[in-house]
Amino acid sequence: MKIDTRRIESNIATDVYINASVSPNLTVQEQANELFSGIRRVLESEKANILQERVFVTEDVQETVRPIRKYVYGGRDDGVEPAWLVVPKGVNGHIAGVQVHALTSLEAPKVIRLGDSLCGRIIHAGNIKYLTVSCIRAPEAGQPINQMRAMLEKAEAILKQEGFSLHSVPRTWIWLKDIHTWYDDFNRVRNSFFTDHGLIGNGTANKMPASTGIGISPGNGAVCGMDLVAVAGTDKPIDYLDAGGNQDSALKYGSAFSRASRVRAPAGATVFISGTASIDANGKSTNTGDASGQIEATICNVRSVLRDMKCCDEDVIQAVAYCETTEIEKVFLDQWGDLPWPNLTVIADICRDDLLFEVEATAVIAGARQT
Repeated sequence: MKIDTRRIESNIATDVYINASVSPNLTVQEQANELFSGIRRVLESEKANILQERVFVTEDVQETVRPIRKYVYGGRDDGVEPAWLVVPKGVNGHIAGVQVHALTSLEAPKVIRLGDSLCGRIIHAGNIKYLTVSCIRAPEAGQPINQMRAMLEKAEAILKQEGFSLHSVPRTWIWLKDIHTWYDDFNRVRNSFFTDHGLIGNGTANKMPASTGIGISPGNGAVCGMDLVAVAGTDKPIDYLDAGGNQDSALKYGSAFSRASRVRAPAGATVFISGTASIDANGKSTNTGDASGQIEATICNVRSVLRDMKCCDEDVIQAVAYCETTEIEKVFLDQWGDLPWPNLTVIADICRDDLLFEVEATAVIAGARQT
């Protein structure tokens, strides 16, 4: 098993970030047992509670993996499901890996719900309120654009219920089934929703969250799902990087997200870098058909954003490399296996037909760090 744990300490809390994957040579049951047992050991040794979790699995094994997770976690399972994300089989087999953000603090997170559904957690650490939501969705709404709109409305309802607003959100992750068939519609719905809620325009600076919009199916029958983070009570507002690094604003080509955002989190200043690909300053895809070229350009673009946000490679505590095919995944691992970012590799459809690779990253700037 490969398990990477990053601890970010402050005088009020310790953030614990876990990236875990296992050998594909094991059975699915063995993979799941090893993964979640390893994560549980970290949580117990750190006396940490899960804030947010994502599990990347193939569609045919998720119903096998779910009960194993629940059994292995035991009392560590508070009833909030992780984001179950359906991906094709990659180099790690049926389970691409698991990412966890946990926290050690004086109090445990409070489970939050919308109606009868447990949907996330909220933690108070000092003056800071930190909220996470895991894979909210609205399959009952029918058509993809209706599901997207209803999903955003549910997210807003959760935020309001807990004393937050859309202006408290530095980061979203949006999972889109069959992304190429309705990506333009997705952008139109999100753009309209953000405009109506003052995140775009109205004579002020745009306040769009950093985001990933990727071709992965939520593991529940919906065509879209969303994770988010919200923060309140900090002495500094969220810092949004609308355009930065080697790229201009994504809004210029119709996508409502910032290149990155920075916010004060319980254990340090957290920088969220959006899903980034081989796209130039004019919004054009580059290195078409060249996997190595696209991977190198993407990593260069991410590093440029890191510099703009006063970060470096060593500050990255979690990343996901989204690869269009297993062949692209192997190119990335062969050529960038020494990349010093704790990462998972996942097979997923990128938002454009001519893009083969995308990376997202989270970095934390703190005075104390232990790997």
